[in-house]
Order: sequence, then structure tokens, then C-alpha cells
Amino acid sequence: MVLSFGGPEGPDDVRPFLENVTRGRGVPPERLDEVAQHYLHFGGVSPINALNRAIIEAVRTEFDAHGIDLPIYFGNRNWHPFVEDTVAEMAGDGVRNALVFATSAWGGYSGCRQYHEDLARARDTVGAEAPALTKLRQFYDHPLAVAAAADAITAARADLPDDVRDGARVVFTAHSIPIRADAADGPTDLGGNLYSRQVGEACALVAAAAGVDDYDRVWQSRSGPPQVPWLEPDIVDHLDDLHARGVEAVIVVPIGFVSDHLEVVWDLDTEARDHAAALGMGYVRAATIGTDPRFAQLVRVLVQEMTDGASAQRLGALPMLGVTDDGRAAACCTLPVSR
Repeated sequence: MVLSFGGPEGPDDVRPFLENVTRGRGVPPERLDEVAQHYLHFGGVSPINALNRAIIEAVRTEFDAHGIDLPIYFGNRNWHPFVEDTVAEMAGDGVRNALVFATSAWGGYSGCRQYHEDLARARDTVGAEAPALTKLRQFYDHPLAVAAAADAITAARADLPDDVRDGARVVFTAHSIPIRADAADGPTDLGGNLYSRQVGEACALVAAAAGVDDYDRVWQSRSGPPQVPWLEPDIVDHLDDLHARGVEAVIVVPIGFVSDHLEVVWDLDTEARDHAAALGMGYVRAATIGTDPRFAQLVRVLVQEMTDGASAQRLGALPMLGVTDDGRAAACCTLPVSR
């Protein structure tokens, strides 16, 4: 099962989708109205579902080419097809055990633990006939993911004008989270900050593979009350800093995202791009890795780690976490205790 975040596929879907995403978080209606306009700017359609279906077709082709006879299902956390419905479909088809590929490369609550919660909720909803569900591991440092992201930087650089290409600054960006939540991520013996440390390691690996000696890591898409500190700097603020330092062009790398969902097409392709244009800076955005042919290969080799006992291919030095739905996975992605 490919398990993802989900997104609206028409104007009538937007508000119900946002209510699903923010349920229980006390987000004011006026904030939902503001975000809804971002989706409506694109006709009320997030690209994420279509991109996930394309990934599934690519994985199916990859499976067929390597003699892997496994059906592939699709489930979402926040919109159709909901994971509960998908697990019910699997149970009806007689599936007893399934591997789950979540479209997040990371540890942390939103990137890993919440997907475990999605699976547990779906199994509880379906009941005794629900299949056992084993989530595949985090993959931010897999050689195929690193190579795809590095090649995307090279391709993006080629799209810049000749006079600013060589001096363009590479800026990696990932979704911001509250600093307190990041501090709580990871087993206590690792000291927390698992998500931001993984993002930092991924940036270093991809930069080295792309031949980039110096780069920046920034954050984007923060939400919530302003008095709650989140990971910074924000990408738009960082563009101001780079402009003040005389940087003439940037290559923005959405390292934190597999696919071009709203946080990419609005926050990067619209707001950040428009801000760079207002500053007179050259701006290109590297492609996300989900459309690269190596991404389907990545899914296939992660499956084979579980089915064939293939060795885990990794480039990073941080411990490998988030492999199964047991206590180890839960410990890697804890929630901060509320006061």
C-alpha cells in the first residue's frame, strides 16, 4: 500500500479536506479560508493524488520487470481514498499481510509516527479481518533518493541564464515544524531533533553528490500561532538575506518533499518565486524526486529488503529507524508532552 497525505481534487473538496487536516487542532475558520484560497488558485486541485497514482503505475511497472507479484493499493490520511477504506478493500480481497510505503522520507511525528497511527486506526476500524501492516523504513539517505535529488540540482542549474548560473546559491528547503516538537523527535539516547538532523544529513549527502561545496538549509510552510517558535529561517526571509549579500540567483531544492503538492507549488513556485522576482534575483526550483524513474526503483528495493532479506542501502550515519509498527518505531517519533 502506498500511503500518503491526500489532497483535494476539486473546489468542493477543499474545505472538507482542510477540516480533516486540522481536526482537533483549534485552527480558526479564517485561517482555513486563507489556505483554501491557495488551493482555489489552482482550481481546487492539489497535484499530490495524481502524482501518487503516477508513482503507483511506475512501481507496478518496476515490479513486473523484476518478477514481483504483489498487488498495489493506495490510501490517504486526509482525503479519498481514505486509508480506512483501503484497508477494508484489502481485507475483502483476502490480504492478510501487507507492506506500507509512506510518501515521507523522514522520522518525526508528522513524517513517521502519524502514519503508524493512521495504520492502527484503519486496522481498528476494519476489525479482525484487517491485514497486518508493516511500514517500510525511512529513506531520506538511500543512494537512489540522493542521486535523483542531486541530478535535479544539475538540471535546474542549466535553466538559469548564463551570466548568473555559476554563482547561483543552492538553497535546500523542508517543511518547518515547531522547535519543541523537533526537540522531542527521536529516541532519548539519540538526544532528539531527529527530523532536523535527518534533513541536515540529506542536504549534505545531496550537495556532495551534486558537487556543491556550500549551500543553505531553510524551512517553509510554517503555520500556527506566531508565539510558538518553529524551525527557521523561512525561505522568503532567507531570500532577503541572500539579496542583501549580493547573491544574484538561487537554486531552490525541495529536499523535504517527494511530490509537488501545495507546499511546493504555492510556497515555492508562487510566493518564493514572486518574491525573488521582486528582488531581481534569478530563481529556479529543482524537481521533486517522485517523478524520477529511480523513485520506483527505490520503492522496489525497500520492498525487497523485507521480502527477500536484501541489505539496506544507506549513505547516512544516523541510526535506521521507523522500519516496523512496533515499539522501536513508536520510540523514534514521540509527541511532546503538553503542559
